[in-house]
Amino acid sequence: MSLYTALCSHALFPLHEYLKGHDSVARRKRLEESQWWSAQQIEDDRALRLREFLIDIGARVPYYGDLFGRLGFDPGSVRSTDDLVALPLLGKPEIRANVERLKADGHGALTRYNTGGSSGEPLIFYMGKGRKSHDVAAKWRATRWWDVDIGDSELVVWGSPIEIGAQDRVRRFRDGLMRSHLLPAFEMSPKNLDRFVDTIQARRPTMLFGYPSSLSLIARHARRRNLEMNELGIRVVFVTSEKLYDEQQALINEVFGCPVANGYGARDAGFIAHQCPSGSLHISAEDIIVETVRSDGTPSARGEAGEIVVTHLATADFPFVRYRTGDIGVLGDKPCACGRGLPVLEEVRGRTTDFVVAHDGTIMHGLALIYTVRDLPGVERFRIEQVSIDQTIVRLVAGPAFDRAAEERIVTDFKARLGEMVDIRVEKVSDIANESSGKFRYVVSQVKGFGLGQEVGGA
Repeated sequence: MSLYTALCSHALFPLHEYLKGHDSVARRKRLEESQWWSAQQIEDDRALRLREFLIDIGARVPYYGDLFGRLGFDPGSVRSTDDLVALPLLGKPEIRANVERLKADGHGALTRYNTGGSSGEPLIFYMGKGRKSHDVAAKWRATRWWDVDIGDSELVVWGSPIEIGAQDRVRRFRDGLMRSHLLPAFEMSPKNLDRFVDTIQARRPTMLFGYPSSLSLIARHARRRNLEMNELGIRVVFVTSEKLYDEQQALINEVFGCPVANGYGARDAGFIAHQCPSGSLHISAEDIIVETVRSDGTPSARGEAGEIVVTHLATADFPFVRYRTGDIGVLGDKPCACGRGLPVLEEVRGRTTDFVVAHDGTIMHGLALIYTVRDLPGVERFRIEQVSIDQTIVRLVAGPAFDRAAEERIVTDFKARLGEMVDIRVEKVSDIANESSGKFRYVVSQVKGFGLGQEVGGA
């Protein structure tokens, strides 16, 4: 570790977290100790914490106080994480219908978030400082598994408007101190890909972080230009927010000459799991309980695919209990060779963010279109289908609040992204079905784009 990295990791970033009222440093230290506990120790500890969590939200959160009363559920009787099956699953519709009643009485500072998630259904929810502290600590711990730390130079290929829009002077100053540089992932045109590759070569970062689709596209572009990227000193590439395909992993590994560390999580569900150097996707089990359930809601067996359901023990101010992620996964039943007692998420299926292709050939994340639709009033569910380079259809399940102005906003914004000559059609429908796999695809493109080598919609 360099002296500057040590300064950031041990002084500057802890000060930053302290000023924000986060206890991330203490949490990270506890997590780095508990990861070496036996699987049974971890399970016993979180069973105790689950009981305390449920007692707390039963007393302070109106939604759960009423729910526990109707069910005759006594949170004080909980002795195992398996006891969660007595409670119903929590989906986006339930959260949307009970946003205020999900806030705990006497809650601390809450931050409002608005996300479309992987299901394409807009969702408003809130985070308290405890939840934020856990997510920072869990990500920080996993980063250190790869012998890198806060303060090592980092390039982030990202596209969330929260990250992009918050680049004010204070944040830019902080990111500069931590040696973290943001590359917007929306527009992956040949010109921008040239700029991304040149930036990576010039900055020679210690690590890369971003979407696997974007990073694999950058890697393919560098290889097409016959550029040597494997001796820049990049130690690891962290990827998240999409399914990592084998061919993407192989390409990134080959071009940048370093391992690829997969991560699984979401802004709503939390930082759920991260890959260790031995290859396992470890669940952040100290604060997160992961179940997998069949289509009828019954628990699936270890090794059997099911919908991933999350209970986050650091969310007492706005609880997520048996929250349906919409993703399909498989829980592992074998310990990892690394020696950590953390349970393993053997596989995550179907999580992907598609690209769309503008009329001039510019490739963009589907997120560039999603952000327009998801926050509009009255939108309950949507799917964006790019039929051809000349036509895109937006199918909506919309309520009364969705009006003509909202429809015109979609057309205007999509034309600005895809091209004024593109036909943008908005169709209101009564329902939008999931894929046969159980996954909902919110962007589907049939257009072959520059550098993808396959249909943009993917598998």
